[in-house]
Amino acid sequence: MEENQIKENDLPEKLAKPARRALEGAGYFRLEQLTAAAEAEICKLHGMGPNAMDKLRKAMAEKGLSFAEK
Repeated sequence: MEENQIKENDLPEKLAKPARRALEGAGYFRLEQLTAAAEAEICKLHGMGPNAMDKLRKAMAEKGLSFAEK
């Protein structure tokens, strides 16, 4: 991974690789981007399971963020 990608990507480090690939494949590299998506949308991505969703919710909550209400 290039250095600039590391700085731009703030997804949780402990996120499983399939979940990370699913998010990045859908264009999500930062937690702030997830605020525009409904939780149900992210759950539908191949590779996103309950554990990954818990990690995302916790990481977002720590930054005062949450999924969109749709």
